[in-house]
Amino acid sequence: MSARALKQLFDLSGKRALITGGSRGLGLQMAHALGEAGASVVLSARKQNELDEAVKELTAAGIKASAIAADCGTTEGAQGLAKAVLAEGPIDILVNNAGASWGAPLEDHPVEAYDKIMNLNVRGIFVLTQAIGKACFIPRKSGAIINVASIAGIAANPPYMKTAAYNTSKAAVINLTRAMASEWGAYGIRANAICPGFFPSKMTAGLISAVGEEKMASAAPLNRLGDDEDLKGLTVLFASDAGKHITGQWIAVDGGVSAILGG
Repeated sequence: MSARALKQLFDLSGKRALITGGSRGLGLQMAHALGEAGASVVLSARKQNELDEAVKELTAAGIKASAIAADCGTTEGAQGLAKAVLAEGPIDILVNNAGASWGAPLEDHPVEAYDKIMNLNVRGIFVLTQAIGKACFIPRKSGAIINVASIAGIAANPPYMKTAAYNTSKAAVINLTRAMASEWGAYGIRANAICPGFFPSKMTAGLISAVGEEKMASAAPLNRLGDDEDLKGLTVLFASDAGKHITGQWIAVDGGVSAILGG
């Protein structure tokens, strides 16, 4: 096979992607990235009104987009999403971005909250990816899985964060990614994880407000928080043939914070 030009390697024309937690924040940024590279995108989240707004935004940008409301925190929701999206055709790219956090001191962390975080952040990824893999990726012997973890999964939190369940879940996502890569590589399926640092979002708004954006940015060697384009390049790399020999890896997009934390 002759070598392809760089633009061809990153081209996602004709590909179809499912992005969970895709109605806002990092998920929507990743949807923009995949769509701008040529893929059609299917967004999923719990709230239909937020999905509708996101689809409008993507469509206005010239991206083919649709949405399916689902709660990936339940087995029925995750399996139902897989069935619904595949009823409309196969997918080539699965972005597991749906997630939640809960702040509480370890000694007072509600067990119910711990279960809720683990069910969505880890079990939901397992159930949805298993369903997509068995029904679509394995039979087609291809597929790109991108799991959104966090730098909270590779090192302890800074003193101002008390999110034991979230940290645990994101560490699990990283190793679940390795398991997917190890077992499914024989089918031509790749699985990688993105570990974002601090990005302004609905999930981080309270923390950034309490600590201060300048103080949080100063903790990073690049002295900045992530913005609305910082995940785009890595997303397309992991999804496209430009990354066809990359699997089982995690990469932090954090301005260098993990280098200091020793992750």
